[in-house]
Amino acid sequence: MKAMVLKKLCNLRENRTPLELMELPVPVPDQHEILLKVSACGVCHTELDEIEGRTPPPQLPIILGHQVIGRVEAIGHKVNTIKIGDRVGVAWIFCACGQCKFCLEGNENLCQTFQATGRDANGGYAEYMTVTESFAYPIPAVFKDVQAAPLLCAGAIGYRSLRLTGLKDGQRLGLTGFGASAHLVLKMVRYRYPNSEVYVFARNEEERAFARELGAVWAGATTDRAPHKLQSIIDTTPAWEPIVEALANLESGGRLVINAIRKEGDQRSLLNLDYPQHLWQEKEIKTVANITRNDVKEFLILAAEMNIQPEVQMFALEQANEALAELKLGKIRGAKVLIM
Repeated sequence: MKAMVLKKLCNLRENRTPLELMELPVPVPDQHEILLKVSACGVCHTELDEIEGRTPPPQLPIILGHQVIGRVEAIGHKVNTIKIGDRVGVAWIFCACGQCKFCLEGNENLCQTFQATGRDANGGYAEYMTVTESFAYPIPAVFKDVQAAPLLCAGAIGYRSLRLTGLKDGQRLGLTGFGASAHLVLKMVRYRYPNSEVYVFARNEEERAFARELGAVWAGATTDRAPHKLQSIIDTTPAWEPIVEALANLESGGRLVINAIRKEGDQRSLLNLDYPQHLWQEKEIKTVANITRNDVKEFLILAAEMNIQPEVQMFALEQANEALAELKLGKIRGAKVLIM
């Protein structure tokens, strides 16, 4: 099979081709696994973090990709919930122990042995991959493969982020950064909270115009002040400065939810908080750590009900480096998806 393989970590501004196209053996599923023939795989900002070393180190060499859609080609002899020919998806959560207190509570995203697809196990930048049946999700028929792929991370993590804000209908929500996840959050808000206004902070006018197209009532630069204070803000950026600026736009008693695995740069020099302006008045900061299986399942049901159709840009598998380079340079409109 063809696969785009990461062999060593690097700086993407210095190396624009971190992935190597290779011919590898098709993996064989074990007794609890399925073999998936990949048809589409989303490209995520987390892959930039993996390549540049901001996440826990990947198991090199590794096949990246954790927004995977495909059809089942083979199954292990103990698989009993999935059959050959089924269309399923694989998300960021590849597996967890299933026995710790977090797993037993349904919070396997906090499991100490959590494994991530495309970081701790080979992912979907390839023609085939294997995964345990309990971490594969049926894809609603309403979605084409290319549209379903971004739902598995950008959509599911956006769903979790929105839930963690505690937003109520009629309250104002801010979105800092406007890429694959944030544009889906905006769609969810308009559907679930029709009386809530959405304010977007984005680094370039193209992203701000896109946000207004999708229904944002206001869109400005990251350092701008919104015309109203906001009850909740979700930050999806890789930088520290937007956190400080978001806190300044937050209403008293409001909550900032940070949807990021890592932040770039030195926080000691970049996180310049002024307590009265940014944190006083019972403001809260909450982080998002991965996603659970339940997040994926619930979001796919909601996405089908809403008939969410993500904005996508398509690339061939061999163009994975190009897609990553565009993501690094901030050339974003919706989600980028590799097509096999």
